[in-house]
Amino acid sequence: MYSIFIGFLIVWLFCFYLVARTCKPRKIKKINLVRLLSRVSIFGALSAILYITPFLKFPLPIFPQFLEIHFDEVPLFIAGFAYGPLAAILATVVKTIIKLPFTSTLTVGEWADLIYSIAFIVPASLIYQKRRNLKGVFYGLGLGFIVQIIVSLFFNIYLMVPFYMFVMGFPKEALLAMAQLANPKITNVEWSLGLYAIVPFNVIKNSIIIAITLLVYKSSHNLMIRFEEKNYPTCQG
Repeated sequence: MYSIFIGFLIVWLFCFYLVARTCKPRKIKKINLVRLLSRVSIFGALSAILYITPFLKFPLPIFPQFLEIHFDEVPLFIAGFAYGPLAAILATVVKTIIKLPFTSTLTVGEWADLIYSIAFIVPASLIYQKRRNLKGVFYGLGLGFIVQIIVSLFFNIYLMVPFYMFVMGFPKEALLAMAQLANPKITNVEWSLGLYAIVPFNVIKNSIIIAITLLVYKSSHNLMIRFEEKNYPTCQG
């Protein structure tokens, strides 16, 4: 566990270096790295709180129990809209580091969530950088919605599910039986699991996250603009 924590910390520091290198301030010539670090850490910590709080995450009865709805990506989206995609990646890594001591999957779930969150948030942040308005938010969230579903489908089928069974010593038959308790139409832990569980689950989860993000964005849009222009430089990728 210690080596994994160090690995995540190295990744986080590397991402922070990339943010510092690629940020182009609008009104000041030198970015305040301490302020950037503190803001990103706040969003990452808030995301981690939403991730690990028991009553803020829950499974759906029509899907296997290991698929849970949680809301940690909402503050990550706000970080991405405010400071750019690299800052959103940093906040995602912060969330993952905080979550590690609470892992129940020997970090397999944390790695998966890191990948899926980045696939969801980065496309939206990139689009919003080019179109800083509500239409840009819609386009970005729509693209992130599609990318995340595709990435989660293929990563689960070819990497995460096999890796989970290997690390946890979980037989394929046991995982299939667990999935079939929720949906008898699932006949294998590859494409059948992906099409009957992974894809529809992520469609529902992503829709919930997008709806909440839009509500938060709409109510805080003016505040975000003032914060970017007056108090903090905007990261341009």
